Amino acid sequence: MKKKAPSPADGPVLVSACLAGRACRFDGSADPDDRVARLVAEGRAVLVCPEEDGGLGTPRPPAEIVGGDGHDVLAGEARVVTAAGVDVTDEYLRGARVALERARRRGVTGAILKARSPSCGKGRIYDGSFSRKQSEGDGVTAALLSQEGIDIVTDEDQG
Repeated sequence: MKKKAPSPADGPVLVSACLAGRACRFDGSADPDDRVARLVAEGRAVLVCPEEDGGLGTPRPPAEIVGGDGHDVLAGEARVVTAAGVDVTDEYLRGARVALERARRRGVTGAILKARSPSCGKGRIYDGSFSRKQSEGDGVTAALLSQEGIDIVTDEDQG
């Protein structure tokens, strides 16, 4: 059963900025989502791009979590690296903290995040092999928000 996206009537909703049409994905693209566009129009969307907010530019090399998922990154047991082996864990952690602070400031209790992202993915992420294979797990930001009690769905979960 698909998870239901947070309702605009529920108050502010944290959303991945790429879903609101901002060209901030790793490859410089956006991935607009009609439900997020409605939240933006109603003034209820709280936009975040953890990668940019953590100090990474756009476009940027793709990155994946190696050695676990976002919960493991938060525990210091896994790293976020690019295909070239550049460690960007600190930037991902910084971006996750920015997202959490924005959520707290606005009283957010729900989020719609980009599926499979090493920051925003919830339930499934790329497995760290850079082969497009997926594994169970959460991205760094999704893991931190979940630990803080924020309900998360991805753009693919919306029903």
